[in-house]
Amino acid sequence: MKIDLFCHILPPKYFDRMTAVSTRGAYMQKRVRGIPAMVDLDERFRMMDLFDEYVQVLSLAAPPIEALGSPSHTPELAMLANDTMAETVTRYRDRFPGFIASVPMNNPEATVREIDRAIGELGAVGIQIFTNVNGRPLDDPDFRPVFERMAEIGRPIWMHPTRGGSFADYATEDTSKFELWWVFGWPYETSVAMARLVFAGYFDRWPDLQVITHHMGGMIPYFAGRIGPGLDQLGARTDDEDLTIYLQRLKKRPYDYFKMFFADTALFGAQHAMECGLKFFGVDQVVFASDFPFDPENGTFNIRETINDIDGLPISEADRKQIYEGNARRLLRLGGHGDRYLR
Repeated sequence: MKIDLFCHILPPKYFDRMTAVSTRGAYMQKRVRGIPAMVDLDERFRMMDLFDEYVQVLSLAAPPIEALGSPSHTPELAMLANDTMAETVTRYRDRFPGFIASVPMNNPEATVREIDRAIGELGAVGIQIFTNVNGRPLDDPDFRPVFERMAEIGRPIWMHPTRGGSFADYATEDTSKFELWWVFGWPYETSVAMARLVFAGYFDRWPDLQVITHHMGGMIPYFAGRIGPGLDQLGARTDDEDLTIYLQRLKKRPYDYFKMFFADTALFGAQHAMECGLKFFGVDQVVFASDFPFDPENGTFNIRETINDIDGLPISEADRKQIYEGNARRLLRLGGHGDRYLR
């Protein structure tokens, strides 16, 4: 079985509310609104049926909940999103073995409450957060209770990159050009967010914290030398601050913490990148994901090419099965093929 752990949906009730409160140009709305399978389940099922034993764990598509309103308004939007995803999963359990809860990160107290409600009452398998919260870093102390709660209940966090065109490529410009904010900005966002969690000491504080990074951990596998020997020399390039204290606070090398993240296979057909990521993270930390339906065919390309790449990896069949379903079953606490949710 192939359990797609990072694919996206906008249930109709939530979609209508989201489009009513968000501007058309914000957070890839042009892209999101132009993909029928994001909302139309029949179109989604038609595509899913092209692949044998293929199921999806649902997560909300961009924009982040916190981008849609004030801290007093976003909790209600998160509840609507999670209620509608829970309804979809309950109705089509053979298609969707679970859903990932959305949370209003601009209201951390409400986020913790929604974690308890969505996971404890609705049956969500974890939560999705983004690499920044309206520009604020994830290691901001205000967000610590969110990570603490997820560590306490032993459920994974899916971390999705976010950055818009207003984040310029150069200080002398006002906006990013050629959609480079997405092409290169999103992998950078992922990598920096991972690093900030490492240096915040979160994996020392919560050694069993589970964070699943999108797109094979962004830049991390390729820059293993920089985060290894490079960060071993932290502070050598800085004159006005003693950064060595951060190395002294950590129990391990920074490099070792990066390998504690999980990473997914959503790489849009770049098998060489998949091999690099698999070598860095290891087979027990890599999960199958396609990023459905964001591709040139509005859904089928990413699934097909990701499966082709995994099937073409020079690994054992046991390792391939671990990537396709074994790690997902462990993270989501799903049983074997006899599981009532995965017949």
